[in-house]
Amino acid sequence: MYLAGYDDHRHTVPTPSGTLSYVEIGTGPAALFVHGVATNAYIWHDLIPLLADTRRCIAIDLPLHGQSPAAPEHPLTVGAFADTLADVCAHLSLDQVDLVGHDTGGAIAQVFAARRPELIRTLTLTNCETQDNIPPAAMAATVEAARAGQLAAAAPDLVADPAAARAIFSTGYQDQRYLTPELVDAFVQPVMGTPAAAARFEELIARLGPDDLLAAEPALRALHVPTLIAWATDDEFFDMKWARWLHDAIPGARDVVEITGGKLFFPHERAAELAPHIRRHWTPPDPA
Repeated sequence: MYLAGYDDHRHTVPTPSGTLSYVEIGTGPAALFVHGVATNAYIWHDLIPLLADTRRCIAIDLPLHGQSPAAPEHPLTVGAFADTLADVCAHLSLDQVDLVGHDTGGAIAQVFAARRPELIRTLTLTNCETQDNIPPAAMAATVEAARAGQLAAAAPDLVADPAAARAIFSTGYQDQRYLTPELVDAFVQPVMGTPAAAARFEELIARLGPDDLLAAEPALRALHVPTLIAWATDDEFFDMKWARWLHDAIPGARDVVEITGGKLFFPHERAAELAPHIRRHWTPPDPA
């Protein structure tokens, strides 16, 4: 599905975090897809069409990302984004969702599930921040620049250089053909395209830390929601050990699915491989 066709399914929802943009495709029980830092709902644009025959798939743009502006007073933290998910559920009258999280969206999903387990029908976690691995070591230089107040200043040069903008995401892809100029622009412009956005993005990166995940850990260890963990084996940000940690920590976790050779953005470029695992996860077990 091309990005233009994907946008034909866009809607907005008012929340205390501001007006959020989301894509909705399909019918059935609701499934809520949560992206990570510096991407947006476009990361799911190859996966959702493969699942829309069985679910009402809702992919949000988190505040500051995609087509969702960030309210000036809205905190840009994992915990605040988890509250945003609760607001989306409330405003869309979603009593339960199949929650799918990727990258920092997986961390947000963990905190949301820990805080509001009654809203979660199933949980799917792909490569993401876990426990105290936030920010991951591979982000150290970016986080250091943000905390030194240097990231926003560098944004205009980065946005003006397509190769530099592309390099932000290239290590997360096996096949660089998936990382089109159109997709890079859709990711980068909302978070760095204006001085105001770049300043807020710098704030978000500078504030990344483990507090919200660590606070959620006791509730995660009591979470019996059916949980699928699908993990790319060659991701430089999130090692396989974190998939195993999640499997051991969450009582509802099933087997870990390994995406051999996959990198961070495998839910995009290997969507056809991931979709059957999610579909099986969403299918209730045969009572017989």
